[in-house]
Amino acid sequence: MKNEIEKYFDRLWPITRSLTGNGNRETLKILSELVDLKVTEIPCGTQCFDWTVPPEWNINEAWIKNSKGEKIVDFSKNNIHILGYSEPYLGNLDFDNLKPHLYTLPEQPGLIPYLTSYYKRRWGFCISHNQFLELDENDKYDIFIDSSLNENGAMTIGEAVIKGKSEKEVLFSTYICHPSLASNELSGPLVSAFIYRKLKEQKELKYTYRFIFVPETIGSIHSLSVNGEKWKKNLHAGFVITCIGDNGKFTYKKSRRGNSLPDRAAEAILKQTETEFNIVDFFPGGSDERQYCSPGFNLPVGSLMRTMYGKYPEYHTSADDKNFISFEAMEKAVLKYLEIVEVLERNEKYINKMPFCEPQLGKRGLYPTLGSQKRPEDFVTAMMWVLNLTDGTNDLISISEKSKIPMSQLIPVIDRLIENGILENETG
Repeated sequence: MKNEIEKYFDRLWPITRSLTGNGNRETLKILSELVDLKVTEIPCGTQCFDWTVPPEWNINEAWIKNSKGEKIVDFSKNNIHILGYSEPYLGNLDFDNLKPHLYTLPEQPGLIPYLTSYYKRRWGFCISHNQFLELDENDKYDIFIDSSLNENGAMTIGEAVIKGKSEKEVLFSTYICHPSLASNELSGPLVSAFIYRKLKEQKELKYTYRFIFVPETIGSIHSLSVNGEKWKKNLHAGFVITCIGDNGKFTYKKSRRGNSLPDRAAEAILKQTETEFNIVDFFPGGSDERQYCSPGFNLPVGSLMRTMYGKYPEYHTSADDKNFISFEAMEKAVLKYLEIVEVLERNEKYINKMPFCEPQLGKRGLYPTLGSQKRPEDFVTAMMWVLNLTDGTNDLISISEKSKIPMSQLIPVIDRLIENGILENETG
């Protein structure tokens, strides 16, 4: 899987993505090779609660030349050189008039910052501070930005649904609005796409799985304006997938509820499968979880990441590149999410149909026929816990927490007891 993830990364890396534009269309077209995406164009000007879909932005070329005609900043060499959503510009400026349009990171002088101006018209370039210090204050500079802002354009979003037995949904949300950034952009769509592909291979799923690929903030707000009331009724669990491409330990950010099903499932899986991880309480910043968890919706949506946004020095800089990420780590992230999905699928309350003392397990081949063994098998130990705790008040996660037995060991036990008519799920 990791080699295939890398191939798709290399194809997606050079594309200039933003809130809108042809780069997003090209990105979704490539991802459609992995995901059965329904691509929708949302007209610019569409109202989404207090927000409005902005004009469609596209850019072809942008550069700064010195008086010798040398390109000293070139968008074609690195697409984060341009301030996102820069309006078109053509002119010749001295250093003092150019300076307010240049953005740097003095504290990280060798890196190019990533900045945008979505909702205020301006133009600018992002350069390393070292490059800024090399500029000749006595020179004059030619500036060219070949961009467009089209009020009659659209915001492009992608969605895919894997139908399950239930109308209850599990949501995977990721964003497609950053240009050439690795963990803080491409890791999310790629991990989401490969989760989709793996789930698509499964024959029977209890829940319906919805995957959305949208620009951050305005995209999720639009989705909530369309689906929010429905999700308040039938969203079983949800995850925002971002910043999951590096080798850092897993970090799970809880939903606003703090003890929702995805919170419990993710925390249980991390405790049972990882030696080091972080659990972070919800805070009203970060990525799209803050929209899903806004007070009017308060949906059960968390986020499993690796190193969290803002917590690594490469974040929102040119150093968040292919050298920063690990395709093996991304593959493991896909598998970790699938472990969580298995818990969601199996997490329910079970009823012991023979609650008065233990059932006779030996005649069913479920118990050793040689009595008084000092070390009962793990299967038997797990079975005893399951039989005792399946009184209709404990779900799978609770049974695991109380017995301190991993869910991966409990699930086969539950299946055997169901096969033998001793156990049933609460709904029968």
